[in-house]
Amino acid sequence: MAVVGVGQTELGKGLPDTEFVLALRAIRAALDDCGIDPSEVDGLASYTMEPDREVEVGRNLGLGDITWFSQVGYGGGGGCATVLHAAAAIATGQCNVAVAWRSRKRADKASRVWAQSPEVLADYLQWSRPPGLLRPVDEIAMLMRRHMHEYGTTREQLAEVALAFRAHAQRNPGAAMHGRPLTLDAYLDARWISEPLCLFDNCLESDGAAAVVLVSAERARDLPQPPVLIHAGAQGLPRQHNLMAAYFSDDPLRDGPSSAAAPLLWSRADVGPADVKVAQLYDAFSPLVLFSLEGYGFCSRGESGGFVEGGALGPGGRLPTNTAGGSMSEAYLHGFNLITEGVRQVRGTASGQVADADVCLVTSGECVPTSALLLRSDS
Repeated sequence: MAVVGVGQTELGKGLPDTEFVLALRAIRAALDDCGIDPSEVDGLASYTMEPDREVEVGRNLGLGDITWFSQVGYGGGGGCATVLHAAAAIATGQCNVAVAWRSRKRADKASRVWAQSPEVLADYLQWSRPPGLLRPVDEIAMLMRRHMHEYGTTREQLAEVALAFRAHAQRNPGAAMHGRPLTLDAYLDARWISEPLCLFDNCLESDGAAAVVLVSAERARDLPQPPVLIHAGAQGLPRQHNLMAAYFSDDPLRDGPSSAAAPLLWSRADVGPADVKVAQLYDAFSPLVLFSLEGYGFCSRGESGGFVEGGALGPGGRLPTNTAGGSMSEAYLHGFNLITEGVRQVRGTASGQVADADVCLVTSGECVPTSALLLRSDS
């Protein structure tokens, strides 16, 4: 299966369009990108958090008979899975042209779930969140502190993640942080959000939408854009069955969702970590990038701090990562813009193009039930 079309709206704060209109615009842009008429679309994949249901999307875009539709849960963990599900549906004959998308309007504080929850420790949350750690950033901060304690990881090493992604954003005119470079001194002087995580360790709260179109590899070769093959994909929910705050697992730094997804992903692939030329790693918070580097085998456990030193993830580094700026410097669309950037890199059309980027790893959220994709060129 192959991605043949990508679409993305402008990204930022206070966009005038509704979340629904942004979704329609992104999907239509993806269809225009590959020259497929909306009436040919017969498959839809989205997030359970996506409020724009199949009926409304189909009616407003003039889609054809929808013979397959699916939604994937867990927010940041679901992005790659929507594409994986769509590819599987095409492979099994459930549909022929599938669209996956994510739309968000989160720049307004009133729209943020964590600011509105009346009972933040209700139902299953009471078993997995120690009292007082009410926001995702608090939970990740605890895991990062553990990483620092166990392995000696430093704030300067963590800063390498934020600095690399901000540097990539300077090459992407559409990034929210384009024209706003970041220095190490500015990073170290920034206010705490949840110690040891400062302002620049957090993703942006953004408005915007992105979408992709998938068809069979055979049909893809007759369309205008270079096909980007879905080489392998996997989902992961480890047997400890925790969400983010995996403090009761045997080792919260080893038992994350990538411990289930990564071995399966690589077992389905003809390539390994050493073959990945460019990566798009889920970055709602900078520690998740360190955890993913370890979880997907780019370095051993505890060695990610050293791995990222010297600009390894930035332009010209040994593993250019989040090359449009990612969730921390382009926009936060629950990671879906990592997928669109991965496609552009493999196509060879990215604003910050990496040379010979024929294999790209894209991951969804570490520390939640997750998913991942390996994208490859068709040449």
